[in-house]
Amino acid sequence: MTLNRRLLNWSLDEIRQGQLWPIAVSMMLIVSCIFALSALAERMEQVIVKQGKDALTADTVYITANPINSETQQLITHAGLETSFYTRFQTMAFSDNGMQLITVKAVDDKFPLRGDFILQSGEIQSHRVQPNELWLDARIIDRLGVKIGDSVSIGDADLIVKGEVVYEPGVSFNPFQQMPSAYIHQDSVSSTGAIQLGSRVQFRAYMVGDDQTIEQLKSQIPMTPSDRWRDENSSRRTNEIFSRTTQYLSLTVAIIIIMSATTLVLTGQNYVQSRRQTVAMLKSLGASREWIVRWLSIQVLLLAGIAIVSGLAIGFGLEALLRIPLKDLLPDPLPSFGVLPVVIAILSSLLIAIPALGIPLYRLMSVSSKEVFQNQESSSHWGIYCLILVPLIPLLVTYGDNTLVWLVLAGMLGLFALLGLISVLCTVMISRLQLPIAFKLAISRILRSKSSTALQYGALALSLMLLTTIWLVRTDLLQDWQRTLPDNAPNAFAFNIGDFDKASYLHTLDSQNIQRSEAFPIARGRLAKINQQAANVENRPNAKDTDALRRELNFTFADQLPTYNQVVAGQWTETNGVSVEEEVAEALDLQIGDSLTFTINGQEFEAIINTIRKVEWRDMKPNFYFIFTPDVLQSLSTTWLVSFRLEAADDPLISQLSRQYPTVSLMDIRAMGDKIQQLLTQIVWSITVLAVLGVAAGLLLIFTLLRLSLTQRQQEFRLYRTLGASRKRLLATIWAEYGIMALVAGIVATMGAELVVGSIMKFGFDLNWTWHLSTWLAVPLAALFTLAIVLFSLLRQLVTNDTKTVMTQ
Repeated sequence: MTLNRRLLNWSLDEIRQGQLWPIAVSMMLIVSCIFALSALAERMEQVIVKQGKDALTADTVYITANPINSETQQLITHAGLETSFYTRFQTMAFSDNGMQLITVKAVDDKFPLRGDFILQSGEIQSHRVQPNELWLDARIIDRLGVKIGDSVSIGDADLIVKGEVVYEPGVSFNPFQQMPSAYIHQDSVSSTGAIQLGSRVQFRAYMVGDDQTIEQLKSQIPMTPSDRWRDENSSRRTNEIFSRTTQYLSLTVAIIIIMSATTLVLTGQNYVQSRRQTVAMLKSLGASREWIVRWLSIQVLLLAGIAIVSGLAIGFGLEALLRIPLKDLLPDPLPSFGVLPVVIAILSSLLIAIPALGIPLYRLMSVSSKEVFQNQESSSHWGIYCLILVPLIPLLVTYGDNTLVWLVLAGMLGLFALLGLISVLCTVMISRLQLPIAFKLAISRILRSKSSTALQYGALALSLMLLTTIWLVRTDLLQDWQRTLPDNAPNAFAFNIGDFDKASYLHTLDSQNIQRSEAFPIARGRLAKINQQAANVENRPNAKDTDALRRELNFTFADQLPTYNQVVAGQWTETNGVSVEEEVAEALDLQIGDSLTFTINGQEFEAIINTIRKVEWRDMKPNFYFIFTPDVLQSLSTTWLVSFRLEAADDPLISQLSRQYPTVSLMDIRAMGDKIQQLLTQIVWSITVLAVLGVAAGLLLIFTLLRLSLTQRQQEFRLYRTLGASRKRLLATIWAEYGIMALVAGIVATMGAELVVGSIMKFGFDLNWTWHLSTWLAVPLAALFTLAIVLFSLLRQLVTNDTKTVMTQ
């Protein structure tokens, strides 16, 4: 008991002396990052498993733009599946106090088959819509100025407001609802008279049953271009912002773990080197191998315990911060993440620590007692290096299909050698310049062993590169997301403007100094033929990537293309031409000069593709898949669309426009815009927190690299002092040497980071990449600043006037 207590006290002294604290910090970072991301992923997985099919309100959904015919209904009925039918259309709702464009959702007695549906009428809650009932979204109730019991006209039907829609299935993960919903029963659809020939309607059949029966039914129902199936996998199309946020979180956590693991390895190696003499002395005094194993094991267990406890504590806080951007998507109360993330975090840190600490500690235990008198290389035991497989195999299993992580790892392996080589070449070029004596001595010292210098350069440059990569990817993502809703983006759209109302409507906007777009003529139709062949999804392998063949589209014509659309191919013509949006052109394999035939109001129109445009849909400006030259559609009667920007002071104008132009549909999306901005702010906060943590891990690694380099040269510094080198000359040479290394490594790291970030943005996030000119100055300066901190903290104890140490060793 007394011996164990002495070993414990000695181990605590070892930790307090400062040799081992980077090990604890590295393990703490690994535990906290893995726990935070695992806990968040576990919460999201539970939500997705629970609500994935609830969001569909079924196991599968048959969706069509045409009424479901009797043959299809019979097939569905005979399949023995539980089924609910649904009809959705848009129309105007009128009350005595106002009007509002709404989405009407007509459901039957069984809706929903899955998920929660909460309707509130006073103090009474309901979960089904009954015949002759009208349930309104709170936004409709507010804008129409109605209450329970009031009458609202939807088409030809006057319906009595039954209550408010508190929660509807299928939208719990969608924060971007554009148009408020009204629920009626299927029996009321015909009385509204709102569905006419050419109306924009969607019909659905929700089905619940076993997978085999559903697949058999899918094979029996013939599909048209306007039909599609939607199941749990096809419906979970998370907004790209959240998808890229998750990718960035995974990428950053992987880089943090890599940098922390590297710090762990370096610190373990340094500790072994610093304790070889101690272990040799203990063995010469009779200490057994078992006693040394016990002494080292106590230290490792203490460090692991400190790292795990503190890492989990930090991980809880980090998970809360990372959850901020998803708070509107997660249910309240949150599902518990259980013990799995804790197990994953602890197990992962231990898997990484086993080779990182196990290999050097094994070599330390193998030190001979003869090293008390003379340094000797320990005999090689290559079998111990099999410990590297301990974390490598789980890494392959976990990240086997994560392109981003493997892209970074592959880049690291190749760039390590490349960065080291380039750094040495840059130093050789610097050596040819006329430099002060301190710099000449410094460069001579750096180039004394080019292989060792290349390794040191490679490690330092790679650390700086990873740190820079984290920050640059964050910056590029933020710049891209800021385009999601620019400050001056339109937040209102007016459509169905007749020719007779167009001039006065635009004059009203202009007289109020409303910032607006040009007015676009609108006609609805379908793409029917491509080069005189039927435009079917079956004939175009990539057509599944677009809905251009599945539904009616909005077409427009103009003398010139919109200035905010970038032409990527072709040249605009004045006649018989059509411009195609880039993604549609890629999905349908369309080329300049192809002939397209469109069906609009039963008439066929043919045009030749003259340009392909890149469209930024997030600008919220009027954009179209197809834009024609005026001559193609000149025989059609059209309505007009205009977008404009409203401020809070313009609320009276909305009421004025609604009263003055009752046939014009006005969509006010200011609430949606505010929500997007709020979500973006939360996301920025979340990824910045993780980026800062990544920077901390990078700085710890850089600090460790410089600290170990200086520590390993302590004996050399003392020898120089013994031979008469002045303290001033020695300090100047050290500052020059490490300053050159930091500057060169910073420049080379920036170059490597630009290449890696460019690859990540292009192949990982499918975004454009530009040079980050300010980074070429910021990174070298940051490297010099970090170096200065390390040198100021260590030089006093390393450069000493005590030459007796050299003489006694």
